[in-house]
Amino acid sequence: MSEITLRNITKRWGKYYAVDHLDLDIADNSFITLLGPSGCGKTTILRMIAGLETPTTGQIKIGDRVVFDSEAGINVPPNKRKVGFLFQNYALWPNMTVYQNISFGLSNIKEPMAVVDENARTTGELIKALRSGKKIVELVDDCRDKSGKVDTDKVYLKFIDAFTLSVYTAKTLYGFKIHEAADPEVAAKAKAEELMGKLEGIRASYAARGRSLNENCEVTEGGKVVMETRKLTKEEIDKSVRRVSRIVKIGMFMNRYPAELSGGQQQRVAIARTLAPEPDVLFMDEPLSNLDAKLRLEMRYELQRLHVETGSTFVYVTHDQMEAMTLATRICLINNGVLQQYAAPLEVYNRPNNLFVADFVGNPSINFIDAKGKQGADGKLELTALEGVRLKFVPKQPIDIAKWQADRDQAVADAAAAVEESLKDKKAVEKSNKDEKFKYHVAMVEENDYSMEEEPVITNEDFVIGVRPEFLKLGKEGALKTTVYGAMPTGMESTVKLRIGNFLLTGVIFGGVTFDIGTEMSMDIQGDDILLFDRTSGRCITAGSIELA
Repeated sequence: MSEITLRNITKRWGKYYAVDHLDLDIADNSFITLLGPSGCGKTTILRMIAGLETPTTGQIKIGDRVVFDSEAGINVPPNKRKVGFLFQNYALWPNMTVYQNISFGLSNIKEPMAVVDENARTTGELIKALRSGKKIVELVDDCRDKSGKVDTDKVYLKFIDAFTLSVYTAKTLYGFKIHEAADPEVAAKAKAEELMGKLEGIRASYAARGRSLNENCEVTEGGKVVMETRKLTKEEIDKSVRRVSRIVKIGMFMNRYPAELSGGQQQRVAIARTLAPEPDVLFMDEPLSNLDAKLRLEMRYELQRLHVETGSTFVYVTHDQMEAMTLATRICLINNGVLQQYAAPLEVYNRPNNLFVADFVGNPSINFIDAKGKQGADGKLELTALEGVRLKFVPKQPIDIAKWQADRDQAVADAAAAVEESLKDKKAVEKSNKDEKFKYHVAMVEENDYSMEEEPVITNEDFVIGVRPEFLKLGKEGALKTTVYGAMPTGMESTVKLRIGNFLLTGVIFGGVTFDIGTEMSMDIQGDDILLFDRTSGRCITAGSIELA
């Protein structure tokens, strides 16, 4: 498989930037999810890598091969990029069987391939299968009904799975009638010896012409495999179909039509069809969105297993943060065409880059608390929040807030200067969908109509504290007095809304606990992964713990 590299990729229509100067490195054998709200540019990125969409500027590499370069004028077509694409609606041919749907694309492949002696290959496969006449008999007996009649279609499937054969070779093996012999072991051995003589004759004929067959029955000359531009043989196509059908467990559905399958089975067929040509990279565009909740969960496990078994590089588009968290090795979070964070799921959850990332990832959502104050000589921030609650934020690692804010101001100035400089280029196009500051939500009992209010004046003393729901601890003893405003038990945990004055905080309490609305309780904020955000820029400053007076 191959790694994917994107450099300065931009896609715009007029002044609208769907993807804005994206740099991305997708490692070999990784499972990447492109995550973000609808319309953020996820599918556009996927389509540009696959070749279904042409970037405005930039470079894309798959492995060591440049498949797109705006400056060099390179744009390799999709069918030459060795990528598989699984669409949201599966796009199965309704008039074709499962087998035909999977094999259709394989029959159209024509490219340089090794010259293979199929006669020698199938002969070698039959010899291996004939090592045990007893096993052949057992497989056939497993396919007898109550009257003793053999279901030959089931026998072929058994042979295909047990000996890794094509259906044509499986039929040949059954035709030897080893299961009808008085002594199956003797019959199998005799047939194997006959086939070994045949195989030696094939090899001798190549040797007479100065050629030979390697262990894969590929023709070699001068120590090199002989190549030719050709199509796949019917044996090769069938083996590919059977191989992927084993991976996704649909071998028994080969003769059915899509309308005769469930949604999950149709998705397995679509996955098998995508895997059959052995693509370097597998792209999936929200493939689970058409499934019900239970089947979607089951298919997540299947995709995890599939990733491990195939060793493929998966690039997966979703707007469901739960799918991204459970499936990905790394999450690429996009908003308004701009990369917000690219990291492992737990890093995105525990150390979000900014308020948008913190808000988008996590269910229930993170609690945002406005706070005001400054850093003391001891490094702690003395803050006031929740209408008069005094607290101290203790950074996990030493940090100079004043220096951090100075660096922030310099970075903002540099970015503005860079944009201004770029617009001097006559070819530059100013972005119409401007990147706006993310408006986070502070939950309240009585929400204010902010549209009627003037924007507050934000200073360097304004911060936002981010508290994940699991860090709220309820008990009889606690620094904050609170009232249960709402409760939703799910069995293993309960999600509760807690009221402090006019503010609402969401907590997750693990265990089979029930809460009555209106109950007065005490609460603490525990843990050292509480997040401190800069209210001016929305960026995450650091993580730490809370000390309540």
